[in-house]
This record gives sequence, structure tokens and C-alpha cells, in this order.
Amino acid sequence: MPVPDRPAYLRIAELLRGQIRDGRYPQGARLPTMSELCAEHGVSEIVARQAIALLRGEGLVETRRGGGTIVKVTPPVRRVAMDRYRAVVAKPLTVPATTFTHDQRISWDEYRLDREFTRTGAGAEVAALLEVPPGTEVLRRRFVFHARGEPQQISVNYLPWDVVGGTPVADPANEPWPGGTLAQLAFLGHPPTRVEESVGSRMPTPEEAETLRMTGGVPVLTITRRMLSGPRVMEVCRDIVIPADRVLLDYAIDL
Repeated sequence: MPVPDRPAYLRIAELLRGQIRDGRYPQGARLPTMSELCAEHGVSEIVARQAIALLRGEGLVETRRGGGTIVKVTPPVRRVAMDRYRAVVAKPLTVPATTFTHDQRISWDEYRLDREFTRTGAGAEVAALLEVPPGTEVLRRRFVFHARGEPQQISVNYLPWDVVGGTPVADPANEPWPGGTLAQLAFLGHPPTRVEESVGSRMPTPEEAETLRMTGGVPVLTITRRMLSGPRVMEVCRDIVIPADRVLLDYAIDL
């Protein structure tokens, strides 16, 4: 039995997808207009729009009002999973920096941090990560990290209230804090001796997609982090949320 031809919109999308990936249409380039696609492939505008909608759903292109369809510009941010914390604490800071500014390769002036602090009880999941009973008082901090004016990641972290309550660390006016959470824990007398991270992925919530100005079809990476000082868990981050098309996780293992 002969195999039926694939729908025209799938064939057009496949062609454009290949041309984007092989560099014919680099990031920021404008794709052919709807009328050009119709003429080239002999299809209706509805079919051409279906093809573009498919690529937009994959996160490859974005449509701008009055500007046509553009190949999405997604410069990757390099996160060095094993060395990023060491880079901040290995030597005294000569200029203000955090692991985020290090990842983004930006100056302190190009960094902005939106924050929301709440004193609350640890839920079951956070309590298990902190290794404390559920309901234990914690400081919940939600951050939105901006680089050069653009939102790049969200994180929600939890610190034991018996450690941070009544200290400068619990005051949102002191953010951003040079050295970030690493420096804050050291300031409190609990310098981190171990950092644990686990990485997952999922689709963003509507609120996350809006906050991070994400286009459709792009998942997020979720990084759950624990910072320990000796045997005690001093911080849980649940989660660090980053659009997957803006990040590259690097790992190196010395054997």
C-alpha cells in the first residue's frame, strides 16, 4: 500500500527547521514571508501559517508584529556545575560578584535582583530536604535574576529561621548581597562545605513563562540545590528555574 504524502505544512516546517539548524537562517534572521512561502511551495496561506506555528511551538522562531517571523535569538549562558561556586569563594572578591554574575559574565551594574521574603513553616518536601520536622520555621526567599535588564532565572530558597531570623540576611533591603548565599552563610558563621545539585526538566508554569518572557514550546531546567555546613543543611533551593534554551550545563570529572 503506498504511503500517503505528508501534509504540506509538515514538509515546509521540516525544510525551514533544517535551514535554521544548518545556518542558512541564523539567529535573528528573518524567514520568508507568508506570501513567499505560498509562492515557493504552492500552498495556501493557511498551510504556511501552520508550518510557522509548528516552528514557533518548538521555540525555534518568534513572530513580531510588523516584523515578520524571526529565528529566535538564544545566546546560551554557561553554568559550570562543579566550579561555579568555587570561583566565587576561592579568593576574596575584589569587585562585587555572585555565582549568577559569574555565569552571565556581567558586571555588578548589569545585575538586578527582584526579591520577596516570607517567614513561613517548611512544607513536607522542603523539610525533608532541610532534614528538619515539617512546620519548622524557615525564611522563604523568591528571587528573579536579571542580566542587562532581561529576566534570566527564578529561584526560591529556604533558610532555617533559627539561623537567619533577626540578622541582616533576613532583610530584603540588603539584596543583592555580594557573594550571594555562600557569603551570607559564611557571614552567619556557617560557611558552606558542600553543595549538592540535582537537575530536572519540565514545561514552565504560566507565571514562570510570563516572568522570564519565554516563547512557547520551550521547557525549563529545574535545579534543586542544598548547601551544607558540616553535617547540617543550611539552605535548600527548590528550585532554580532557567529556560532550557538559555543554559548549558558543563560537567568535568577528574579521574
